[in-house]
Amino acid sequence: MSIDPSSIPNFGGQPEPQPQGPAGPVVPDQDLVKQLLDQMELKHLVDEEGDLVAPWEQFRTYFMFRGEADQQVFSVRTFYDRPHKIDEKPQLLESIDDWNRRTLWPKVYTHTHDDGTVRLIGEAQMLIGMGVSLEHFVSSTVSWVRAALEFDRWLVEQLGLEQEINETDGPEDGEE
Repeated sequence: MSIDPSSIPNFGGQPEPQPQGPAGPVVPDQDLVKQLLDQMELKHLVDEEGDLVAPWEQFRTYFMFRGEADQQVFSVRTFYDRPHKIDEKPQLLESIDDWNRRTLWPKVYTHTHDDGTVRLIGEAQMLIGMGVSLEHFVSSTVSWVRAALEFDRWLVEQLGLEQEINETDGPEDGEE
């Protein structure tokens, strides 16, 4: 199975991917996802649990395969690293409910840590055990990655976090 490099869009508005490959269903695997991420020029690594992860500055996106044979699921799960205070959770829930109503993916939910910080997780899944078309797999994965990026931008706008981001992007100690 291979993906035509010219068909993989970057995040600047190129056309949707038109992969060259088998006409029938394929069962995607981690090597196919690695190839896709390479084509998209996205940095990635395999974590200690064997999951493929693409790190960004404010979040990490995992590409995971779970389940047995014909029930196998491909999951793209994004862990947003920006901590929120527990008293901000009602506003977060209102915002992500709005996102979840208006978009197909990722579906976003909260996770409250033991220290009281709240973080967000986005997720999209596809049943792949019986096989899927290569074109569908590639276009869905690319769309899910784009949507994970878009959600982060959208949340920054919704919650007015631009100032916070600009402050953290300022000069390092000793720089001017």
